Amino acid sequence: MKLVSPTAAYERSYRQYIVELADEERYPFPLDFEHADFDKLLVRLNDFAQGKNLPDGYVQSSTLWLVDNSEIIGVTNIRHRLNDAIKHCGGHIGLGIRPSQRGKGIGRQLMLRSIEYLRQLKVESIHIHCHADNLASANMIKACGGMLDSEINYAGLVVQRFLVGSN
Repeated sequence: MKLVSPTAAYERSYRQYIVELADEERYPFPLDFEHADFDKLLVRLNDFAQGKNLPDGYVQSSTLWLVDNSEIIGVTNIRHRLNDAIKHCGGHIGLGIRPSQRGKGIGRQLMLRSIEYLRQLKVESIHIHCHADNLASANMIKACGGMLDSEINYAGLVVQRFLVGSN
């Protein structure tokens, strides 16, 4: 398995990943980006990674694909910094695992690689959030060193906020 930047070489696998997700909520958020024109999707993902052409309220973030045998099996979106709103509810890392690959420990591997990416960016206090009823995600975050910091009610959902490291 390797973590790669989005490229046209994975277009077929990306489209299959989206089909496999069907109508479940997509994580991380860039999986909701329009992808009919795949080249435009790649430009948008690159712009986010460079901190260019960001919509109001968004921050620079890198989307990376976890690939095994040329198939995308997971996606992570890593925010390079947080603004007040994202620090409150969102965090540094959003990730998702392809439905057919869940339950194999891949999420933990992807989370650890995402944390290491942030460490390379010199981020010391990493915020990771998940819905309180998502026990698998909460347990994965804890297994990666996350300590429960707080719970908030956000738009009718209870969100747990974890910290990895500290300032």
